[in-house]
Amino acid sequence: MNDKPDHLRPELPDFWDKRFDEGVTPWAAGGVPAALADYAAGRGDRPRTLVPGCGHAWEAGWLAARGWDVTALDFSPAAVATARATLGDWPGQLLCADFFTFAPETPFDLVYERAFLCAMPRRLWPDYGRRMHELLAPDGVLAGLFFFDDTPKGPPFGIRPEELDALLGPWFTREDDRPATDSLPVFAGRERWQVWRRIA
Repeated sequence: MNDKPDHLRPELPDFWDKRFDEGVTPWAAGGVPAALADYAAGRGDRPRTLVPGCGHAWEAGWLAARGWDVTALDFSPAAVATARATLGDWPGQLLCADFFTFAPETPFDLVYERAFLCAMPRRLWPDYGRRMHELLAPDGVLAGLFFFDDTPKGPPFGIRPEELDALLGPWFTREDDRPATDSLPVFAGRERWQVWRRIA
């Protein structure tokens, strides 16, 4: 049994509602990471894309403005309200829903990860790889920035490279891995851009 109040439990929406309501969001980039911009420029298609834990949803809006079919998702009502203000009248879909129970009509071509896995308490991680696999179409891609650290407290909850390999290896093959060049201070020196392709 967890005796902490809901606003101190990052596995619950209340934790994130409090931070968005108070404007305490040090993970908010205010723009698009260079690695994502490079990756998007290198794709010749417009993939159906999911952005889980979308927060302010800058990346979702940026991708949608380039013609990508984007669904932005967050389980925090305050985050969704913030995203709605960021996005304005946009062509994508914005949902308040839980990543682990969300049921899209069709699978996605791409899931974009940034500050999502590291927002989860580590005990929730075992289902992350399987769930990403379920949400992606055959040959789909999980791409984004992963936070590597072994400090026990969080969020952000850092992961060790071998832990990420164990989470994703049964479901995906890694195709790219490079250090981030423009991380926010909270992630500086500990983020890597990775691309993982779904194993059919």
